[in-house]
Amino acid sequence: MTIRVLHVAEAAGGVERYLQGLFKYTSQDVENILLCSQNYDKDKFRAYAKKIIQIEMAHDINRKKDIRAVNSIKAAVKQYHPDIVYAHSSKAGALTRLACLFNRVPVIYNPHGWAFNMHQSQKKVTAYKLIERIQAPFTKKIVCISEAEKQSAIKNKICSKEKLSVITNGVDIDYIQSAPKLSRKELGIPENAVVIGQIGRLSPQKAPDIFVKMATLVKKEIPHAFFVMVGDGELRDEIWKLIKSKHLEDSFLITGWVENPTIYLKNMDVATLLSRWEGFGLAIAEYMCAGVPLVATNVDAIPYVVSNGVDGILVEKDDFEQAAKKVIEIEKDKKLANKLIKNGLVTVTMKYSVRRVCSETYKLYNKITKER
Repeated sequence: MTIRVLHVAEAAGGVERYLQGLFKYTSQDVENILLCSQNYDKDKFRAYAKKIIQIEMAHDINRKKDIRAVNSIKAAVKQYHPDIVYAHSSKAGALTRLACLFNRVPVIYNPHGWAFNMHQSQKKVTAYKLIERIQAPFTKKIVCISEAEKQSAIKNKICSKEKLSVITNGVDIDYIQSAPKLSRKELGIPENAVVIGQIGRLSPQKAPDIFVKMATLVKKEIPHAFFVMVGDGELRDEIWKLIKSKHLEDSFLITGWVENPTIYLKNMDVATLLSRWEGFGLAIAEYMCAGVPLVATNVDAIPYVVSNGVDGILVEKDDFEQAAKKVIEIEKDKKLANKLIKNGLVTVTMKYSVRRVCSETYKLYNKITKER
């Protein structure tokens, strides 16, 4: 029996990469339909989705756009008669559960990192918790991308334990390992440089300011260090001003949005993820998969993913001095670097394959459809 799933997604970035892997390796018994925001590149999904519907969605609250989006989701449910509606990220989760409030289609919701765990005003944190608690009864299953996310839901009394299902995040190992490696010259990176990089939005969450401050200290110890930030975001202009104030503009590359971050990743000697909060940290698994030793912050889900000193190094949030010290240590201690690389490859292969994500998700689909 074919299971038809209507996926609703507003946020791009990590959620988009998650859906690409989920669609690519999903069972042939699943028919995926994607209803996504204007931020998505439809071409990435044409080979894997039965149908792609693109609508305008606002990331923040916008009454007119939100009402139109809810109506579009209602129309898609009515037209395609899905067996399951699967909402991805907080905004899509809120809109989807409103749209499906009065029909009998089961809704799966994956927040991809709880909004109430973000660093923001207490008023917003309280509001996000309240929204999640109110909508949880109208959700068949809530998928958590890490054990940390599940424990956060329980701690904040979002729903019963029985409603929560942990399907730990994963990456497309085959794609990353087989992706071509462009030369440093093609990418605008000095050939003889020690390359320290980070993949992620230039947003407060990913702490690009801490990366720049770390880079200032690393540069003093490793004069031929070069720093690559793969991504874009609302802080780009501010971060570039900070880079110039440190006189590091000749040692930095901000790539902007790129189709394939792996081409930069494969040219890194050390990678970081200095997030202030994190639902999983997909870039960490990508670093491990590409054989790049990593330094990451000891926050939220990250210590569930990284075993400190075994397959990566953990540092405290916003501690750029500690981060710099560990990056320098990895670069100078080849034995340590090789150990992290070797163990990282084992970790990602054993735990963080997107094929496992697809298998566990398919089992969840089957369970839900049999209960209808």
